[in-house]
Amino acid sequence: MAGMTVVYAHEKAPEAFRSSVFLVGPTPTENGVRSWRTDALRLLEKAGYEGVVFVPEKRPDAEGNTRFQIDYTDQVEWEFAHLHLADVILAWVDRTPENPGITTNYELGEHMDSGKVVFGAPEDSWKTRYPRYWAEKRQVPIAFTLEKTVENALEMLGEGILRTGGERYIPPYIWKTDSFQQWYKNLQQAGNRLDYAEVVWSWRVGPHRKLTFFWILHAKIWIASEKRYKDNEVVLARPDVSVTVLYKRATTLDDCELILVKEFRTPVSNPEGYVYENAGGSSWKESTDPLEGASDEVHEETGISIAPSRFVYHGARQIAPTISAHQAHLFSAELTNEEMAQIDTTTPHGVAEDTERTFALRARVGDIRRQNLVGWPDLGMILHVLA
Repeated sequence: MAGMTVVYAHEKAPEAFRSSVFLVGPTPTENGVRSWRTDALRLLEKAGYEGVVFVPEKRPDAEGNTRFQIDYTDQVEWEFAHLHLADVILAWVDRTPENPGITTNYELGEHMDSGKVVFGAPEDSWKTRYPRYWAEKRQVPIAFTLEKTVENALEMLGEGILRTGGERYIPPYIWKTDSFQQWYKNLQQAGNRLDYAEVVWSWRVGPHRKLTFFWILHAKIWIASEKRYKDNEVVLARPDVSVTVLYKRATTLDDCELILVKEFRTPVSNPEGYVYENAGGSSWKESTDPLEGASDEVHEETGISIAPSRFVYHGARQIAPTISAHQAHLFSAELTNEEMAQIDTTTPHGVAEDTERTFALRARVGDIRRQNLVGWPDLGMILHVLA
């Protein structure tokens, strides 16, 4: 088919492509029965699609048969690998008691919340109420005709992004994030190479969950300087954070006074159940200016409004480089005696729709150090600013 590359079971994917679709659904169990995938390919071609399509069937023979007799394990492993290669998983579940498509259940369960699935099934399709329920719950596009399902797949694909080698395993919704591009640019700059990746998890927010906030990849990296692979770790990333040390200097370091933020956060593990930290955070909006983010976070979490010109920038560093790729942009702002006196430590702040509730807290550096009030990253930022 001109303009479209069809990759059938046990055939190799192109080394580079802009977009790819995997056709998931019940496969005909008898020779001579027309596969729905033939119609899906025709619809994709008619729409002018020029990407790759993965078809988990044998390339049709002269009689149009697509069934094959081959080692079952090889088939499963081919499907697993190419499901991860696919930018979009187009599921058309025209199920019948005679052809229930049992493996489709697993594929949908495995990938329904991947951000890559479009789901389609005739309204009278046998036993599809359950997967349709989960598709609705996960805000997966749903259709009742194959034509509309293909249309939804093409809309999700968009214009596509050229990727090669291991890059093909990165779906566009992760590829386009600033956090991935920053991590990947540094990986390449070091001379290393991404050869394979599996999306372990992603947390998507906003309308129809189209904005990616967190992502985790299990990656296989070639370390050029050591001439070996590292493939037993995951990389987690989120948008960079802007953190601000709010302080009032004193004669000694321990007497310097700070404004901290007290907040309940689920991961906190201390007897009190609250985290104490410098004001900071990030936006789910891509490409937010770090200074703008710092100013917004200070106001949201403490109620203090500070002119941007008073913020001092100290650079960006990773906070937990053994697990997370994101960085913290460190700022500081010195407060006046009047501003320190006006700090309201009883009124809650934060963004209510994000279930965020914060309280401003005054504390001296000496007390922070002796009482283990803040974690090591926040303590390091404080000492960097004040020392």
